[in-house]
Amino acid sequence: MSTTTVPQNRSDRFPFELVRPQLERVEASIRDQVRAFDPAVEPYVSYVCNTSGKRIRPALSILVGGALGGVNDDHLQIGVVLELIHMATLVHDDIIDGAVTRRMIPTSNAKWGAGLSVLLGDALFSHALALATEFNDITICRKVGRASREVCEGEIVQTQRRWDLTLTKTDYFRIIEMKTGALFAAATGIAAALSGADAETEAKLYDYGLKLGTAYQIYDDCLDLVGSEADVGKTLRTDLEKGKLTLPILNLLESASESQRSKLTKRIIEQEPLDLPVLVGIAEYEGAIESAVDTAADMLGTCREHLVGLPGGEHVEAMEQITWFLGALLQKCRR
Repeated sequence: MSTTTVPQNRSDRFPFELVRPQLERVEASIRDQVRAFDPAVEPYVSYVCNTSGKRIRPALSILVGGALGGVNDDHLQIGVVLELIHMATLVHDDIIDGAVTRRMIPTSNAKWGAGLSVLLGDALFSHALALATEFNDITICRKVGRASREVCEGEIVQTQRRWDLTLTKTDYFRIIEMKTGALFAAATGIAAALSGADAETEAKLYDYGLKLGTAYQIYDDCLDLVGSEADVGKTLRTDLEKGKLTLPILNLLESASESQRSKLTKRIIEQEPLDLPVLVGIAEYEGAIESAVDTAADMLGTCREHLVGLPGGEHVEAMEQITWFLGALLQKCRR
């Protein structure tokens, strides 16, 4: 079966319902962590925590636990740690991108300015790392620290390479593996370690998370070009405005005619706005989006291959459903 073909009646089922009870416990634990902050700081942390998304990373850690024999408190705890780190990165990302809304409400940057928001992100990061030290196994804390570092490094390199026409697709994939894939991979890989999985199984589940997160970032990059802010609930077109050369743009530069490429590179070098009408006017634009979608769909196919042989029944099925669910969202990016 082609990795771009979504099985009927499987792509529209949201895959996290199976672990909804455990995710409610994660939510309660996050609220507990909010209350651990100084009363003067707590309202800011609470605001950020209440504007986050579907708790993808905790859901992944819980699903892996179920897929490998049973969910325990450690799977929930690592989910909380990684979600706090994720929220910290969102706060910092919104500052860097100048985003004013996320999930239909003002970002912390829009409400309180960059200075306070930087410190808020730092507070979330440091609290998450402190929480990670509560695991009895020091290697878990090391893995959390490594994932946190990779996320920050990915964002630094991406910021450094803005407006950089020497950026290759290899560079791009490495950046998004670090800035997005790393936390997905940490969720699945560390959860496998907490379940006592052998090295081969842990490596497969780590790669499942890495490729899932990378495919998710490609989807987000496509959405930035073709999505509607009213539907998505966050500020879009920031990639174009800030000079981020995402996969669709790299595809476009690669496939455009000489005159089209010259037009694009001139705008990039002179840091002129790369607005949507300019891109749509280029003949290969639709093909560039479709190629990016196909690349992500192939990654999702690899994710499914990594699930073969896992014992966990419905949890494994839910992990497979995640790939089909994301695959269906990707297909909607085709114009």
